[in-house]
Amino acid sequence: MSTSVSFAVGEPFPLPVLAQADGGMFQVDKNGMMFLLQLSRTDAIAVEAFRTGEIELAVTEVDGVLFLLYRIDGIFKDGWGDAPLSLSLVKEDLLPDEESLRDSTIHLYLIDTNLKILLAQRTASMPEEFAEIIRAYVRAEKESPTSALAFQKKVATIWAEKSAADLRRAAKAAHTLPMTLGTIH
Repeated sequence: MSTSVSFAVGEPFPLPVLAQADGGMFQVDKNGMMFLLQLSRTDAIAVEAFRTGEIELAVTEVDGVLFLLYRIDGIFKDGWGDAPLSLSLVKEDLLPDEESLRDSTIHLYLIDTNLKILLAQRTASMPEEFAEIIRAYVRAEKESPTSALAFQKKVATIWAEKSAADLRRAAKAAHTLPMTLGTIH
């Protein structure tokens, strides 16, 4: 008997979140691509911006680390944020396989870090070029894994030298999720 995971807005987020700080987390596992944006202070405007507003995503690899870059109008006034991808914390039985890598869907979740509840969610299909950069990185990382400590050191070095805006300028692919406002009757 399999158990299903329920992602319901207003309910506790059903997956463990390892990092409890504000910011983005990007993960690829057997269930596909997932981006979590954790915020300790939100308002209705931020929730609606995430749920229905324009979201820009980009990917770049620097010194063997892949970053998902994000810009969300209505949430960040300073521009771009970044979320490095590591497989080092993914349990072995949840590592992505070729079947899961074929899916170019990304699931986006906005989480309140204080209450640990899901505030908004969204799903988008990424262009093939964008998804293929992620697939290639994941395949290479599975072939020659980076330890969690080595990954943390690389990320710290990159962050000391480059801002999220710098990383965005070096992006290999970008995609904009359009506004999803429904029609008014």
